[in-house]
Amino acid sequence: MTPRSIIAAIAGIMFGAGLAVSGMMDPAKVRGFLDIFGNWDPTLAFVMGGATLVMGIAWLIQGRFDRPLADSRFHLPKTIGIDRRLVAGSALFGIGWGLAGLCPGPGLASLAIRPLPAAIFVAAMIAGMAVFRLTTEQRD
Repeated sequence: MTPRSIIAAIAGIMFGAGLAVSGMMDPAKVRGFLDIFGNWDPTLAFVMGGATLVMGIAWLIQGRFDRPLADSRFHLPKTIGIDRRLVAGSALFGIGWGLAGLCPGPGLASLAIRPLPAAIFVAAMIAGMAVFRLTTEQRD
């Protein structure tokens, strides 16, 4: 195994464990968090707040390095403005998250715990990605 593969495996295990421990893989808990006008469960707000704090620290640290440990350069996304495509995609993501109680990371991780419901979600997610690819001009 290469150092890059080892780092990726460790990061994936930590991410999956964090999803499981935090409750992000439980669709009922996620829907409870999204039900702000009903029986709201605010606990996932702490998960998101913690993730935001850790990511903020990571961005500060990353700025001090010329390159990551296991690659020749950082591969950071380009910043673009808020447009109709971003807003529409965000709305579709939110609707899917609310209906299924899963988003891509927890959906994939749920394949290990609840294979059939997770497989249905993952298949629908892949179908949506395919429709997007087939109907949209790709940007670089």
